[in-house]
Amino acid sequence: MNTKTLRGAVAALAIVAALPAAAEDLVIGLRAGPDSIDPHWSTLGSQAEALRHIYDTLVDVDEKLQLKPGLAVSWEPIDDTTWEFKLREGVKFHDGTDFTAEDVKFSIERIPEVTGPMSMTLYTKYVDSVEVVDDYTLRINTKGIAPALPNDFTRLFVVPSETGMEAGNEEFNSGEKAIGTGPFTFVSWQPKGDLVLEKFDGWWGGDVAWDKVTRKEIPDDAARVASLRSGEVDLINYVPASDYLAMKNDSDLETFVSDSVYILNVQPSVAEVLPQKVKVNGEEIDENPLADVRVRKALDLAINRDVLVNVVLEGLGTPANQLMPEGFFGYTDKIGAKEYDIEQAKELLAEAGYPDGFEIDFTCTNNRVPGDSVVCEALAQMWSRLGLTVNAQALNGTVFFPAAARKEYSMAMSAWGTLTGEAAYTYGAMIRTADAEKGFGNFNRTLYSNPEFDKVFDEGTQTLDAEKRRALYEEASFIAMEDRALIPTVILQSVWAADAGTLNFTPRVDQETRAYAITPAE
Repeated sequence: MNTKTLRGAVAALAIVAALPAAAEDLVIGLRAGPDSIDPHWSTLGSQAEALRHIYDTLVDVDEKLQLKPGLAVSWEPIDDTTWEFKLREGVKFHDGTDFTAEDVKFSIERIPEVTGPMSMTLYTKYVDSVEVVDDYTLRINTKGIAPALPNDFTRLFVVPSETGMEAGNEEFNSGEKAIGTGPFTFVSWQPKGDLVLEKFDGWWGGDVAWDKVTRKEIPDDAARVASLRSGEVDLINYVPASDYLAMKNDSDLETFVSDSVYILNVQPSVAEVLPQKVKVNGEEIDENPLADVRVRKALDLAINRDVLVNVVLEGLGTPANQLMPEGFFGYTDKIGAKEYDIEQAKELLAEAGYPDGFEIDFTCTNNRVPGDSVVCEALAQMWSRLGLTVNAQALNGTVFFPAAARKEYSMAMSAWGTLTGEAAYTYGAMIRTADAEKGFGNFNRTLYSNPEFDKVFDEGTQTLDAEKRRALYEEASFIAMEDRALIPTVILQSVWAADAGTLNFTPRVDQETRAYAITPAE
């Protein structure tokens, strides 16, 4: 029974005694769910959000992304290339077996062996080797100095060592290998449908309020809103901007608003040969206009971020001037607010040899975060004022991300969040020249490469002194943004909604909806 059904039953005095038990089921309507039950399959936020109900991470973060203990209770560097983690004792997996350092070692070593759409090696790139000291002590030998290793391990989901390297999607999706130490056990999952979970009474984190949680994937915004209003679900995420004011002013509903870490970034490919050819005067050309920084600056100057925020997103966002929100480790104050100047943009385009513009394909997500598809269309219209013909197409993430990984788009846009709170995570993944051996550039879809940036950034990754590292990351941020390696547009805000007075819910900047952190209202 969901919370709305419960409220309707309050008037029936004959069943008051049964209400506490009924209140222990929670149904959540979500825009996106997992693509697999294997926690090492993908880096997508919707994947991590869902699976952390089943599996725990070595290090956790609070709602503001501050580090806190997870399966590790403490961590410290014992020399320049070694971190020691002390593990939580007395933790049980769902099958009753004990959690030990061997399980963490196995999980770290398994990640490179999993071939998913978005490699999790982003989080283990600094690991050289793993040493089990005893059941509850682990030492990580790193490839050089790795000051951000604990931040990376906020996405290190731990599975039992008995899982076996051969275990694949089929075994996890059926539930056979879906065994973690998390607050809920796996019951069932339908791709693009319901993930059903039951409370794990042996969770080390304590009791949770819900006996059963159903996470319903409802990608259509209108359908998700209708599901809340009809009582099908108790809580929804990603309330669309078009519905926000009406829901905010509805006394029967309660909305929860939070800033987020997610920024919609335009990704202009600088490849010598574009995967989708550009046309000038109706004829395909071999050269890539986006390889010219003047063209990238023109695209940037033609974006009216105030319109994107106040009109397109109806106020649910803020203009972005770099790849992280202000206050994050590596954010630089040397970059001011982004300027909107269509005339200067036209001049730059003409200087680059395209006075009459060109025709280009522009591909975005349409179900990743709130407003991605409408911002996509709005950008295409803004760029049309430059004389460009922009063929905007918004695709489901299940189509978009694999193709983006294959570098099939000439210009794309999707959201990225700095989930570790510091620059190495974002700039190392998206801007740094791709280097498989060092684990950099995993998500560099544009083939951007700048030796000046790489030198400064790499020095930062090898600097233990926090203030010196911060200064280097700020310099790297400035270089990348001046070069328009990527073009940030808006920082998104997130909105959840529930029946008024039914739930205690604290929104998170990473946009996660954690059922075990939600309780019924008194």
